[in-house]
Amino acid sequence: MTRLEPWAAGDLPLLTALLGDPAMMEHLGGPESPEKLAERQARYERPDSGMYKIVDDEPVGSVGFWERGDDAYEVGWSVLPAAQGRGYATAAMELLLEIIRAVGDRRYVHAYPSVENGPSNAICRKLGFTLLGPREFEYPKGHLMQCNDWQLDLG
Repeated sequence: MTRLEPWAAGDLPLLTALLGDPAMMEHLGGPESPEKLAERQARYERPDSGMYKIVDDEPVGSVGFWERGDDAYEVGWSVLPAAQGRGYATAAMELLLEIIRAVGDRRYVHAYPSVENGPSNAICRKLGFTLLGPREFEYPKGHLMQCNDWQLDLG
């Protein structure tokens, strides 16, 4: 059964497998450097980071949320290649949306998958997000990419 666990001090190997792998970062500007991964790991470890690891019998990915303006959160997810296609991202996002609803301080949730990332766009559709359309998005810093802006109204 899929569950979420807060990001922890020992999770750098998972983060490296997710964000340091060229294949995993194909739609997101390429792999992150070891220095960038260490910085991100330190941020994710904070209790208020909004970042979680997706766990079945073992960690299979990550999911998280962060502020995006006064009335919205942004969400993102990543699942290891060997675990993709098994519904982990969708299940994890359902759990994350429960957490976000419990926080209750934002009306909208946005996701910005690459227009070329069919599986991530399908997850947004499955979860009831509304496609607002394509837009240029900066990720990582200095790298512009074409994303779909998906919005979920929590109101």
